[in-house]
Amino acid sequence: MELKDKIIVVTGGASGIGKEMCRRFAREGAKKVVVADLNGEGAAAVAAEFGGFSMAVDVRKESEIVELINTTEAQFGPIDLFCSNAGIGIGKNIDEPDEVWQTIWEVNTMAHVWAARHLVPLMIARGGGYLLNTSSAAGLLNQIGSVTYAVTKHAAVALAEWLSITYGDQGIKVSVLCPQAVNTPLVAGGAGVAGVDGMIEPEDAVEAVVETLREEKFLVLPHPEVAEYMKRKSADYDRWLKGMRRLQTQYVAD
Repeated sequence: MELKDKIIVVTGGASGIGKEMCRRFAREGAKKVVVADLNGEGAAAVAAEFGGFSMAVDVRKESEIVELINTTEAQFGPIDLFCSNAGIGIGKNIDEPDEVWQTIWEVNTMAHVWAARHLVPLMIARGGGYLLNTSSAAGLLNQIGSVTYAVTKHAAVALAEWLSITYGDQGIKVSVLCPQAVNTPLVAGGAGVAGVDGMIEPEDAVEAVVETLREEKFLVLPHPEVAEYMKRKSADYDRWLKGMRRLQTQYVAD
């Protein structure tokens, strides 16, 4: 997929990877980049950099995602690429209150579901479209120190796989972004074990996004080491679990 002349929506576009996606897509010649974020003022500031369009959107509410889709298509035309990028990292242990689980579930997983629920039929009817869902290397491996993040990011990967399997022959292209540590507000408190292979900048993550979109591959891996870790995990699950427990002793305080 080439980004020139495309209509693109990015959620979580006011900061971090989403912000850099918006900037890069504009530089690539996108027809219109729609910057969506809970922080409406931040989204507007990003959009103002390149003549984009902004909306304040709470991705925890399906109705607001539907409004984002409908407004974009009414004002600018059919969405070519929808980047469901908003994400949070709250909660650590299995005994987190249900409210914490529900919040991270809605942002990290259900927001992708709601976007696909409403966009996939539209895209199929007009011959195709592209969904880019942001997950994490935690969705392929795991997240030492945060069960809530690990579970919701695994679910995001599973959803992207299912969408590709189910609709790939009907013109729906799907990619899933799975970085390790990226220098964004999400890791302001420290990258922990996710930073074992180093912290990259959002620009580096987005470079991997653009390359993967052009090749129309499923996995976007800004940290290529993740592919090798996946091989080790599948080759010997028990050995991999032992290795993860060793990592845990190094990166998680008692």
